[in-house]
Amino acid sequence: MKRSEINNAIELALEIVEGNSIHLPPFAHWTPDRWRSSGSEFDRIKLNGLGWDVTDFGGGDFDSFGAVLLTLRNGNYEHPELGTPYAEKLIILKPGQRLPLHLHFRKTEDIINRVGGVMVMELYNSLDSGEVDMSGSVRVVCDGMEREVNPGELLEFHPGESITLTPKLYHRFWAGKDRGMLVCGEVSSVNDDQDDNRFAEPVSRFADIEEDEPASYLLCNDY
Repeated sequence: MKRSEINNAIELALEIVEGNSIHLPPFAHWTPDRWRSSGSEFDRIKLNGLGWDVTDFGGGDFDSFGAVLLTLRNGNYEHPELGTPYAEKLIILKPGQRLPLHLHFRKTEDIINRVGGVMVMELYNSLDSGEVDMSGSVRVVCDGMEREVNPGELLEFHPGESITLTPKLYHRFWAGKDRGMLVCGEVSSVNDDQDDNRFAEPVSRFADIEEDEPASYLLCNDY
């Protein structure tokens, strides 16, 4: 991705989030100069990967395959004393923009449609081999109600609705086309994007960045 594309994506995310009265912590607005002047008292932000995360998953087509994420709080498996036993994110998606099919080995997460359009999701169990189970029905909890759904069935979540995703459950979701910008919330156990993801598609978790202009904001993997 070009740095200019990342800058523009964060500016749009700020406009959508704050335009819907979702208020963000100060570090969401910090410039690179502000980060450079920060002291050791902010090391937990860097250690636990708080902040912006903009990725096209290596696909080169951010508008259809990618996301803007903002990690608000998190812990750390290696240093549990330096974080929390839970994590929280915002995930901002353009209409039609999706994340790849993936699972988490350890993380349990609630994905919530906070505001905006419709969140569309499909689910699959995983086989003992780790591959996608294309035939088995999936049992899942949505807003406290247990449901059984078919693999790949399209589930729609409107503002305020949510789903609980348990470890080793394959999922991918996107913002419904022509439904407007979507702001999702994620509330989960500790988030570890280095070792806790398995992708069923050929992707790169973090984007390779072409520095075509200065960064307006740092990403969590820029620190």
